[in-house]
Amino acid sequence: MKKGIVILMSVILFSCAKKERGKTFSDIALAEKVVRVDGTETNLKMVFEKYKGKTVVVDVWASWCGDCLASLPHLQELQEQTKNNKDLVYLFLSVDKKQVSWRNAIIKRKIVGQHYFLPLGMKKSIFGKEIVLDWIPRYMVIGKDGTIKLLKAIKATDAKILEAINADK
Repeated sequence: MKKGIVILMSVILFSCAKKERGKTFSDIALAEKVVRVDGTETNLKMVFEKYKGKTVVVDVWASWCGDCLASLPHLQELQEQTKNNKDLVYLFLSVDKKQVSWRNAIIKRKIVGQHYFLPLGMKKSIFGKEIVLDWIPRYMVIGKDGTIKLLKAIKATDAKILEAINADK
């Protein structure tokens, strides 16, 4: 009987958490450690709080990812197209295996934006599991109010990215 109640409570809690997932990230995912370009650590909660009040385009990528590198010119076109939007931030979350590869790619590819490294990578990242990170690049748009406006786009040319940016003005 107790086992049945525990299972039922778990299902109810999971269902409630799943409903909220579409609007915000869980506290567990936001607690995940990330590394800044200067090597210091913070967590995703602090990163997203830093940009609250701004629309944030998130690009989850890696320097070893051919699709990520091929899409960079398209993302740079989007950045150029939206350059007058002072309330817009481009946030790059790397799932590279090595920090040195990540840092070198930022410089070599001239990737302009805010950069963070997810040490747990693509497969082990709690944040990655929460957003069902099954492909990179992965684009998301977080609204000025901190809620998720677009959870999944896999091409920088996806019209939904610009729609989400423009809808958050």
